[in-house]
Amino acid sequence: MRRRGLLLLGGSAAASIGAALYLAPRPDNTAAPGAGMLAFPGLAARLPQAALLEIRRHDATLLVRRDGERWLLPDRNNYPIREAKLRELLTGLSELRLMEPRGSDPANLARLGVDDPQTPGSTASHLRLLDAQGAPIISVTLGRRRVRTQGNIPETIYIRRAGDAEAWAAEGRIPLDGDAAAWMERDVANFPAERLLRAAINRLGAEPLTLARAAPGAPLLLTTPPDAATPNPGALDEVARGLEYLTFIDALPEAQNHGTPLGEARFELTGGLTIQIRCSRLDQFLFIRLTAEGPEAQSLNARWQGWAYQVGIWKEKAFLPTLEELTQSP
Repeated sequence: MRRRGLLLLGGSAAASIGAALYLAPRPDNTAAPGAGMLAFPGLAARLPQAALLEIRRHDATLLVRRDGERWLLPDRNNYPIREAKLRELLTGLSELRLMEPRGSDPANLARLGVDDPQTPGSTASHLRLLDAQGAPIISVTLGRRRVRTQGNIPETIYIRRAGDAEAWAAEGRIPLDGDAAAWMERDVANFPAERLLRAAINRLGAEPLTLARAAPGAPLLLTTPPDAATPNPGALDEVARGLEYLTFIDALPEAQNHGTPLGEARFELTGGLTIQIRCSRLDQFLFIRLTAEGPEAQSLNARWQGWAYQVGIWKEKAFLPTLEELTQSP
């Protein structure tokens, strides 16, 4: 799905910033020069030029790269990010306000978490937002946060801007996260159990199985083989909920080796949608590859194409159950 939220961020954020500037009280004569002002004036207007986000810590570096209207994780095989997470971070930086200078003493910078991130033991994070030519739009070291849960008091974060030896206490929420896994859009699919009308299970080395409803809303039954023992309702329900709130543990390019194929299943859903699920196992890891057919297929395949998703090993019973698993007593 093509998203344009970030491209529109500059204008909307600039408008909100302008209104805030108009309404904010001016600092009194005792305030330090710059107190109450935006930490990064004009940032909102430059956000549409952003092409690369870098968050560097002493032990790791996170990169988020723009590709057209998408933002990707180069170190995670260019998997798409949760763009709402990026939007929240950039909006926070655009609206961040300087409150109080905190000096430039090196020992104090370390206590505030705004020293050099490469220093052993440093807790600082250095953030850079670059344009397509590699020129910095913003460069800042972000340190410790102070979050007050009562009194509706805004969050405070310590910062040190590039080229500025002095640290500042700044007001605003900066949801910083240097873990690439936290940036990944982990939702794979969410089709309620009642949408499943028929499931054709073809596990390699086993007889085909079919589960079906006589009509929408009717119970899901084991129809093939017709003479099977009494099915386990819990096992049938697990199949029905196989695509409900489905998330992944990791996502790898489909072309990579994902172990031994186990078989495939075809889930026929209401609305004429069919989902093909190909399963494979590598050691104790289960991978699935999904393909959609029908009215909703275009947007689904745009997300799924080219990826193999590692899911919980327990999902094998939902996508490729054995006859014994479907008929054994609860």
